[in-house]
Amino acid sequence: MTHPFPPSYRIAPDLLLRAYATGVFPMAEHADDPEVFWVRPEMRGVIPLDKFHVPRSLRKLERQKRFEIRYDSDFPGVIAACAEPGPERQDTWINAPIREAYTELFARGYCHTVEAWREGRLVGGLYGVTLGRAFFGESMFSREANASKICLVHLVERLRERGFILLDTQFTTPHLKRFGAVDVPRRRYERLLTEALEETAEF
Repeated sequence: MTHPFPPSYRIAPDLLLRAYATGVFPMAEHADDPEVFWVRPEMRGVIPLDKFHVPRSLRKLERQKRFEIRYDSDFPGVIAACAEPGPERQDTWINAPIREAYTELFARGYCHTVEAWREGRLVGGLYGVTLGRAFFGESMFSREANASKICLVHLVERLRERGFILLDTQFTTPHLKRFGAVDVPRRRYERLLTEALEETAEF
């Protein structure tokens, strides 16, 4: 469901934070589109942190410590990689206004990354927004097999350790459902969001 905010060529950071606090987020039709529109889905994707499932093969890979995991060390690199077309996506919704706005949120401490590095190269990662005790996942990428999945595992571990209670994925995909992602009706999501915003956790 598209929210009736006017399309925008620039997203003010304060407006973006208020939007997240009410269950709304921005998207673009494609990476070259100069405008963004606001979305409030009727069904919202979340990963219940207490029901997160790690496939056995991924657990085995994690024990091998193939990747060095870093946090917030290369936000420009992560969002640029998430915006790149790939074999499974010919285009992305991360346009220039979105990159500008989330870069500003990162500078203010509201946007964070989990990164997979190997031999000095950024090979996978994800980024998202934090408010209260909620983490709003935005996008992820892999340049090596399973790199983004390993980042997701480390994200959930970190959120659990630091007292977060809501992991919002916006939508569900077959990939995310393997980890326990579910669709919840908008009203239920808004109750979960209200609870998550009552207190604050530090990423």
